[in-house]
Amino acid sequence: MAEWSTLARPYAKAAFDYAVEHNALDRWSQQLAQVATVTGADKIARLISSSVVPVEQQAATLIEVLGDAIDEPCRNLIRVLAENRRLPLLPLISALFDQMKANREQSVDVEVISAFPLDSALSERLAEALRTKLERDVTIHTEVDKSLLGGVVIRAGDVVIDGSVRGRLAKLASAMNS
Repeated sequence: MAEWSTLARPYAKAAFDYAVEHNALDRWSQQLAQVATVTGADKIARLISSSVVPVEQQAATLIEVLGDAIDEPCRNLIRVLAENRRLPLLPLISALFDQMKANREQSVDVEVISAFPLDSALSERLAEALRTKLERDVTIHTEVDKSLLGGVVIRAGDVVIDGSVRGRLAKLASAMNS
């Protein structure tokens, strides 16, 4: 996966720099998310990975499917990616772009998975603690997973905090088996 990331990063950086220069970070983020969603569809994924379909046709088809959801600069990015046979990188380019955007805005999306639904007061206390710890604005997305038994798993970018009962039991089992 590191190889894909290495290939996608210059394109994401170029799109990001363009978006910053034109004060269009949100617009580009939305467009790239739309492109990533469309390229995830089976037919489109096969098309953009095909070695027999001409790259011009791949780009034209993708642009046609996206229609008015993307503007001309985004269409140009798609054409450049097609010329370099890099269209399958679009979902990763979108993810890297959003990471760059979050870093610039000093914000982070945090996924909180718990064994039970979190009430708003607990969710807000957790968000405040994470704001302090991460020194960023925090947006919390919650999910319930009863298999955790208790506690929570928190994912914020590369940081994973496993405070679940299931996680603690797994660590205990691993320690006992070594």
